[in-house]
Amino acid sequence: MKKELSLNNGTKIPMIGFGTWRLEEGEQAYNAVKYALEVGYRHIDTAQGYQNESSVGQAILDSGIDRQQLYVTTKVVNTVRGYDNTTRSIEASLEKLKTDYLDLVLIHWPNPKSVRDKGENAWKEANAETWRALEDLVEAGKIRSIGISNFLEHHIEELLKTARIKPVLNQIKIAPGCYPEALINYCRQHEIELEAYSPLGAGELFSHETVLEMAKKYDCTAAQLALRWVIDRGCIPLPRSTNPKNIQSNLELEGIEISEEDSLVLQNLTGMSGATDPDSATF
Repeated sequence: MKKELSLNNGTKIPMIGFGTWRLEEGEQAYNAVKYALEVGYRHIDTAQGYQNESSVGQAILDSGIDRQQLYVTTKVVNTVRGYDNTTRSIEASLEKLKTDYLDLVLIHWPNPKSVRDKGENAWKEANAETWRALEDLVEAGKIRSIGISNFLEHHIEELLKTARIKPVLNQIKIAPGCYPEALINYCRQHEIELEAYSPLGAGELFSHETVLEMAKKYDCTAAQLALRWVIDRGCIPLPRSTNPKNIQSNLELEGIEISEEDSLVLQNLTGMSGATDPDSATF
């Protein structure tokens, strides 16, 4: 199994990351991230909107691991758009995360409600100016790579019209039963890699009869099955857990070899929730 994925700017990213969505600031986020680092994760994914950057940063600092050995991602929150606001928000994230640089920064959502309220096409200029700020921060050495999250084809097409730096990846919902093939193919045609948030289907997989039967067949957990499936599809999964046993087992994916027939069953799994439409989300 590949340990890293090469991005279009020549950098490399670990093939699995530890997600921190819904981990509360304080002991919960701190303990989960600290343990994840202890058992071998080297890629931590957070966001300004998760409101846990300080705890994540403290856990990273207290781990004692050389910063150069870690890959840290954050995302620009929906309420922040434009050049100056974006620049200030990244400076705040650097301070909270207690680091001199970020490995990856993403625009979290392409067309949030706060932007839509300003006009039907307000997202175009808002994203362009936010992206320009991120590009300048790359050139200043404060960010190594920049990317996007929840962007659909038309959002990417618009961003590329003015971008000096191409997004390295798009973080979207990918899980068994939620595999937006057209969007994934579009990204790859533009050399934009894919990260998978909610790779366990927000927990839905754990009670899905087909998944449970298949996990038994491959002698693994439902989570391990889903994570290996995501990686086999060339995407980077970002599992999250507060349970030490699960945090560790989600890394133990060697030896799970899913047949192509079963992979297609997982890809077309029914009864799973899809992704939120970024052009009509209520946040």
